[in-house]
Amino acid sequence: MNELKYRRILLKLSGEALAGPSGFGIDPAQAEAIARRVGEVSRMGVEVALVIGAGNLWRGKQGLERGMDRATADYMGMLGTVMNALALMDALEREGVLTRVQSAIEMRAIAEPYIRRRAIRHLEKGRVVVFSAGTGNPYFSTDTAAALRAMEIDADVLIKATKVDGVYDADPKRHPEAKKFDRLTYIEVLNRRLEVMDSTAISLCMENELPILVLNLWDESALYRALRGEAVGTLVHP
Repeated sequence: MNELKYRRILLKLSGEALAGPSGFGIDPAQAEAIARRVGEVSRMGVEVALVIGAGNLWRGKQGLERGMDRATADYMGMLGTVMNALALMDALEREGVLTRVQSAIEMRAIAEPYIRRRAIRHLEKGRVVVFSAGTGNPYFSTDTAAALRAMEIDADVLIKATKVDGVYDADPKRHPEAKKFDRLTYIEVLNRRLEVMDSTAISLCMENELPILVLNLWDESALYRALRGEAVGTLVHP
């Protein structure tokens, strides 16, 4: 415990993290892989909360292009995050990790309502908490929800889990010469328009000096090494 750099984290996952080879739907094997990594760090004594998107189930942009009302499209996305949260909860509990799903939209039959103090109590008892349904409001992304929840639970760091090992100045898959950043300030992220998180989420973190760590969750040791204070991924800081 004494060698941990971060003791309470919020892990932000995209919905695509749960998708299979097609990039759509929920792949139980992907959920199990995430559960193993989260289980490992939970057993280290780290208090873990998660926020997951819904891009594997619904993309509001497609609805908007067809003339759908923005609020309706956003609410559909919130419901998609609840489905993903339940899939993660199932995988985590099969991994032996006690888990609670909290929803910003009340649906008591399947999830607890989001209550800040209850969430913190779950974390203190060693349970993983999955926050679903975003902020409960349209026009806000799950990035913003992750930043908001991280601050509400007093997380030490917001970890953005991706499939690349940090933030680059260009897409490294298309541009092999792309430069990786080890550290960035919030202002640099905003000025360079780097796709770390949306601007609202970055601004929230900047105002509250909450560090953001971007790393490759699919590197089996990355999360473990980051929590022990090793230089992993890209750190966005004041």
